[in-house]
Amino acid sequence: MAKDIIKKPDSLYDVFERKPGLDKGNTHYCPGCGHGIFHKLIAEAIDDFGIADRTIMVSPVGCSVFVYYYFDTGNIQVAHGRAPAVATGIKRANPNAIVISYQGDGDLAAIGGNNILQAANRGEQISVFFVNNAIYGMTGGQMAPTTLVGQKTMTSPYGRSIENEGYPVKMVELLATLESPTYLERVALTDAKHINKAKRAVRKAIKCQIDGKGFSLVEALSACPSQWRQSPVDCKKWIEEKMMPYFPLGVTKDLTEEREGFFRSEPNLTLDEIEEKLGLKKEKAFRDKNMSDVPQAYRNPEIKVAGFGGQGVLLLGQTLAESGMRHGWNVSWIPSYGPEMRGGTANCQVHISEDTIGAPIVDFPDILVALNKPSLDKFEPHVKPNGIIFYNTSMIDRKPERDDIEAVGLPFTELADELGSLKFANMVVVGAIIEKTKILDDDIVKEALKEVIKHKKFIPQNIKAIEKGMEEASKL
Repeated sequence: MAKDIIKKPDSLYDVFERKPGLDKGNTHYCPGCGHGIFHKLIAEAIDDFGIADRTIMVSPVGCSVFVYYYFDTGNIQVAHGRAPAVATGIKRANPNAIVISYQGDGDLAAIGGNNILQAANRGEQISVFFVNNAIYGMTGGQMAPTTLVGQKTMTSPYGRSIENEGYPVKMVELLATLESPTYLERVALTDAKHINKAKRAVRKAIKCQIDGKGFSLVEALSACPSQWRQSPVDCKKWIEEKMMPYFPLGVTKDLTEEREGFFRSEPNLTLDEIEEKLGLKKEKAFRDKNMSDVPQAYRNPEIKVAGFGGQGVLLLGQTLAESGMRHGWNVSWIPSYGPEMRGGTANCQVHISEDTIGAPIVDFPDILVALNKPSLDKFEPHVKPNGIIFYNTSMIDRKPERDDIEAVGLPFTELADELGSLKFANMVVVGAIIEKTKILDDDIVKEALKEVIKHKKFIPQNIKAIEKGMEEASKL
């Protein structure tokens, strides 16, 4: 009778507390999926090398997006395809870290194709683990760059054709044409024999980084039973009979014995030195204003600015954010793009806060700027109680219906027209916000225009528009 208890590697959590649901002991991957195997191989290597405390896993969009559920290491989640770029920044800022980019084929070979190509070409000191299951596994089974010729997917129901979609991309062969990569190998996660070879490849890729010998990548042929519509046993056969002939296993490039280790020195710069090197030192003239001077209702506001595309919605938000930063506060600004920009409501979202800002999204604004009726209709219900709505009476034929908010209605478009151009309406709004909320000082806002206005000759007119907005709001 076996006496040893098989346990998870130490660099994997014993209990996956971050994973939603009641089952905290198993991964979220489908039965037969290779991700769990690959996770185990990587975790075992991390344990064997004793590097868990300095390992950072980078996971982008795809089935691997929830790597942080499982690895008891540093973790960072990034945008689709951008893992190599983020991994580059992390490694260069923290040369002693072991940075692992964990990606799927729809991520690495498609939207992230240029990111992986450039990182490899620079010879970045990162280890990339690339799961190739020849399909977009997470989003419904669409054709991927690695989908085989003739393979049927959600978006290639008659099978991939060379005439329409070209040949599947062979990533390790493609990267092998570059001079910089040090170690490239393709493995398979099918049976014990191939998993043993994959284990050695994973260790070698991580050791390559530990020794400072440059860029390494291991591509793993892996099953996707759910999207292939096959049993795990049939998936194994399909990998051997269909994938391996086109994606041959083995080492494509190995210069680990020839190359000497290279280690960047740890950056040792103060915040002042960083600002000076980035050319930000002159900006320290920013005022450190106390928000206690601002009326309680308007402190640390979350702001949504909405209107038609072309009304200067984004510039209005940028002006508020830049001005808030020049007061010495934390700010964020994020635009919302979409087809509605030319017919409905486009918007941007701004935080101005004394405290750290966790996320730039504004779902329930304290301050709403509605430059057209669709914007008022859409966002009025979301304004927080005791919030304030600035609405454009030139284009909105009704007042806000809420009685638990403050409403400031001004003909922003008409006032801008009187100043010579409808384009100044956004700055008339800025003036009204300054006057009513006292959140921003007008002299600092006018100074901020030098940064946000591209054509400097228009700054004087924009300043006049701000002053007009302050004047009109003071009459209310």
